[in-house]
Amino acid sequence: MPKRNSGHVFLGSAAVLFGLTALSVVVAPGSASVKTVVPSPAKSHKPEPTYKVQAGVDGEVYPVFANFASLQKPQERNRGSVAVTVTNSADTSIQNRISVQVVGWSDEEIQDVELGAGKVGTYQFAPTFLPRLYRNHEIVAATALVTVRRMGGQLVYRTTVPLRLRSVDDIYWGPNFEYAPFIASWVTPHDPWVERVLSRAKEFAPGRRLPGYESSTNPAVQERSTYIQARAIYRALQSRGVSYVKSSMTFGKNLDISERVRMPRESLDGIAANCIDGTVMYAALFENLGMEPVVVLVPHHAYVGVRVAPNSVAYLFIETALTGRASFDRAVRAAQAGMQRYPASEVIRIPIADARQAGIYPMPLASKN
Repeated sequence: MPKRNSGHVFLGSAAVLFGLTALSVVVAPGSASVKTVVPSPAKSHKPEPTYKVQAGVDGEVYPVFANFASLQKPQERNRGSVAVTVTNSADTSIQNRISVQVVGWSDEEIQDVELGAGKVGTYQFAPTFLPRLYRNHEIVAATALVTVRRMGGQLVYRTTVPLRLRSVDDIYWGPNFEYAPFIASWVTPHDPWVERVLSRAKEFAPGRRLPGYESSTNPAVQERSTYIQARAIYRALQSRGVSYVKSSMTFGKNLDISERVRMPRESLDGIAANCIDGTVMYAALFENLGMEPVVVLVPHHAYVGVRVAPNSVAYLFIETALTGRASFDRAVRAAQAGMQRYPASEVIRIPIADARQAGIYPMPLASKN
């Protein structure tokens, strides 16, 4: 590039700019003649590929997205934990082996890529995170190590990128709740805490049974059974002492469209849950029984529902925030009344079964130790 000073280009730099290595002027002694020596043209520089690295959402990695992407094949990902963009300005194709690792937090993911001349490609990386990520409940700093080699092993690029790991409890809703289906990751039906509640709930059910859906039962009888089982679960949670405590505050960027949501085990351990915490907790209990829960979001609130019978269009909805201070029947009435206050355009329904079909599975369970 030309060297600039106060807007002017130095003559020496101009010679380089125009492909000349030097301009020699030789004056012979005692002679007025001038001989000009023109050097050979400078060697041209072959364009090299360039690399750009971006991490997460505005430099922040959400465990829920990291887990989802790590379960996908690289070519299926629309988003990863780290994105590497390669610009090939050369006139021939390139083959690279790119590796990404979040040091101390993840394993290493390696992708072999081939990029044609003049092409730009972005590759999404989602290395599998270690269990410590799913035990982390605060925002922490981390470093992504990115290495690019030719297929023969020659190093062509290496860099580190600072990023921040969000708490495992944090969900990024996105603009207009674009990522709302990811709330299904908070529905953890196989958690031992969920199993213990169901073990307690059966004591409140006729015959000490929680059969879920029974294929031999007609729809009307199944609807009644679903109501009885939901009430038994509600009473079990009441007997445990679960009540409403708001705790949605978190740290990081995009706080207007992200928040903390307790995992069911946290709500059950602390016997405290706000509306969305209670919703995913109830949904986990219903899903464990093989039933079909739905998370319902309305402005500033959430409800849980469960399909009353297989293939039915009817759902039983519950206002989970009333668990600690009202009867089951009142919680059902409150949910119906609350949802009717909003037009359909302001109600978001997330059937957990649909989320599972889309590959949104429960967040990995990590013990405290």
